[in-house]
Amino acid sequence: MKNLIVFFFFLSLSSASSAQSLDSNEPFLKIENDTLDYGIIKIGSNGERLIEVKNTGENPLIITNCKGSCGCTVPNCPSEPIQPGEKAKISIKYDTKRTGNFNKTVTIKSNAVNNTVYLKVKGKVIE
Repeated sequence: MKNLIVFFFFLSLSSASSAQSLDSNEPFLKIENDTLDYGIIKIGSNGERLIEVKNTGENPLIITNCKGSCGCTVPNCPSEPIQPGEKAKISIKYDTKRTGNFNKTVTIKSNAVNNTVYLKVKGKVIE
């Protein structure tokens, strides 16, 4: 019986901390899709794409760092804070002078609750 009481005590603590994190007023970086799929593109074609991000939190979202996994994938993130409920665009440019399949990652760091978000970038460049 004592073990059962201890179990429910810790269960209630766990539930309270989960509810607290859900009620947080902190910014939250939301991306509709965690993969940017270029599909099949021709060599030398336009490698720039835009993705939309949204701040679904209740305080301004500040993107502090935006980096590609290599020099062939270059993101450009907004420098201005993204206000609660607002959207912004991130530009990602892939170097289409290289042929073949590619699987890269863009890392987005911010002051959000989910302070590090990874975006997969994939596709295939053909002759």
